[in-house]
Amino acid sequence: MNIRVFDSEQQAATACAARLAEAVRARPSLALGLPTGRTPLNVYRELVALSAREGLDWSAVRTFNLDEFVGLPATDGGSFRAYMERHLFRHVNLTPGNIHFLDGVAEDLAAECARYDTALADVGGLGLVLLGIGANGHLAFNEPAEGLVAACHRTRLSRETRLANLMLFGDDPGRVPMEALTLGMGALLQSGRAVLLAFGEGKAEAVRAMVEGPVTPRCPASFLQLHRDVEVWLDAAAARALQ
Repeated sequence: MNIRVFDSEQQAATACAARLAEAVRARPSLALGLPTGRTPLNVYRELVALSAREGLDWSAVRTFNLDEFVGLPATDGGSFRAYMERHLFRHVNLTPGNIHFLDGVAEDLAAECARYDTALADVGGLGLVLLGIGANGHLAFNEPAEGLVAACHRTRLSRETRLANLMLFGDDPGRVPMEALTLGMGALLQSGRAVLLAFGEGKAEAVRAMVEGPVTPRCPASFLQLHRDVEVWLDAAAARALQ
């Protein structure tokens, strides 16, 4: 792992946006894995500003979001698709047909997961994936467990993960879905490059377990120790538990 510690979250977000823009310029048809939540918000703001300022062309980029809630249509304001529309998609010139998303209200969720894995395989897998880490060590919505799932799958969300998504549901825990669809560990670990962001003291112990602990399904992010090209970008608070 290549670990970088930044003076502030904003500094890391600015550098990350520049790194993503560089990757798009180098490979205009890049297959890009994208997360949601609080962690990447400043990255998306910086990407939007950079794209407008420098004329970054997104028209051939293929995006694959990492997960979506079960039971929420794309039009629901709490859905991850709506989040991405608000914070990135509507502000850059992505081609609509190149935006790939899991459908949380598909009639057959197992078939939907298989469809998504096939769509990703058809473009040769993720060239670059941007990641966050849960306070419990989850990666995408791969939660701590006795064993992890390689393929895209339906998963039950932990209480900790549901509480971390309160901001999308008016801070009402009762509105946060119990389940989600998520890319499996296979797609994440087989990506060409992974960039993981973590900010704040609340992520410090998960970061330590990811970087210094054993590779264990009890900390799914620890499997990034096996990735061929992974960068971990932190602020000082998230790095405080590292030796």
